[in-house]
Amino acid sequence: MCSNDFICFYDWAECRLIRRIDVTVKNLYWADSGDLVAIASDTSFYILKYNRDIVSSYLDSGRPVDEQGVEDAFELLHEVNERVRTGIWVGDCFIYNNSSWRLNYCIGGEVTTMYHLDRPMYLLGYLANQSRVYLIDKEFNVMGYTLLLSLIEYKTLVMRGDFERANALLPSIPKEHHNSVARFLESRGMVEDALEVATDPDYRFELAIQLGRLEIAKDIATEVQSESKWKQLGDLAMSTGKLEMAEECMKHATDLSGLLLLYSSLGDAEGISKLASLAKEQGKNNVAFLCLFMLGKLEECLQLLVESNRIPEAALMARSYLPSKVSEIVAIWRKDLNKVNPKAAESLADPEEYPNLFDDWQVAVSVESKAAETRGVYPHANEYVNYSDRSKIPLVEAFKNMQVEEEEEEPAENGDLSYENGEQQNGEEQNAEEGSQEEAVVVDADSTDGAVLVNGNEGEEEWGTNNEGTPSA
Repeated sequence: MCSNDFICFYDWAECRLIRRIDVTVKNLYWADSGDLVAIASDTSFYILKYNRDIVSSYLDSGRPVDEQGVEDAFELLHEVNERVRTGIWVGDCFIYNNSSWRLNYCIGGEVTTMYHLDRPMYLLGYLANQSRVYLIDKEFNVMGYTLLLSLIEYKTLVMRGDFERANALLPSIPKEHHNSVARFLESRGMVEDALEVATDPDYRFELAIQLGRLEIAKDIATEVQSESKWKQLGDLAMSTGKLEMAEECMKHATDLSGLLLLYSSLGDAEGISKLASLAKEQGKNNVAFLCLFMLGKLEECLQLLVESNRIPEAALMARSYLPSKVSEIVAIWRKDLNKVNPKAAESLADPEEYPNLFDDWQVAVSVESKAAETRGVYPHANEYVNYSDRSKIPLVEAFKNMQVEEEEEEPAENGDLSYENGEQQNGEEQNAEEGSQEEAVVVDADSTDGAVLVNGNEGEEEWGTNNEGTPSA
């Protein structure tokens, strides 16, 4: 019995109140077993389980029943936000069509759309021997749609936790429905089982990634040859520390940025060299520049900037790292700028013509030749600790100090120049003027941790360390 605001369930034999539920009811659908009921309202429907044993026990106890009935008579299993037009039960499966005229079925709260109806239709029933559900329209045309009974039974057994019988029933379900079964299993949190059942490569790849089964995902990516899948797998392999697989995947995906990160982290000079060539072939000049810079191939960096028509950047780089190339780049810059603004082109200063505008120019050129001697040395990443404590004193200043010291004192037997506690090696005390001088710094020409960085026209050149520990002059 129901009204606009509630529904009351009664015992048929003795008309005793079982339970009152406050909900607006449009229709009611009982399963054949009598244990499940679907209550349809204006905007949603509810699937409830009737606890027959609890009700019988309560009534047999002789306790009085209030106006709300037996409290635990019904258990709410699922609520689905869809309006039901017509519906029927097939076992534990509720089949219905909604307000959008889609034919759906619901098992365990999982809603699956079978068909999109092209016109309003109404459910007639389900024939298990034909595995078909029948509907009728307003013109009395009857249509049948396939819904495998084995599929319904399988999902029902899974919901009941009877996995042994469910697995025995699985071979009877056609292969084309296995992906539907797999998605049902995934929704129940049974991802491993879903991976075994699924047949679609894309879906199996997603499940393998979700489970961290990288080898299975790799086999699928090899079969499908999808660049996006290779990239996704490469990122996952990198994050889990499987670097060899990550490298292979990134090569298949042409993920140059990922390869740059991998090779630079490993200190793999050979890999970076190959990546530089690959990046230039594909027009990825930013990656190519970084590779060449980390390798200390500064001349090739300049050439790449010029070829990319980034001439101002090439001039600034030459001023910082290759002073001997500044005049050459300035000439190219003047020629290019002259096409747009001849006056601005004439204002560009060449250090060979105006050396007074460039502080410590000759010193910078000398430092470049010194640093170039070690530019081709590529220490491995695991040798970082041997270079982390190297001096950060500007190269130009260190070079100038070394020249001053060579003029003021004789070199020691081992060729090193040093001061200890403000005393000279010959035991004589420094005078007040020498004591105020800045402490000398030893510049090791064989060191691999320095790069010349020239800050504009101020001539301040500092030690810089590239990713391989290779100096750039």
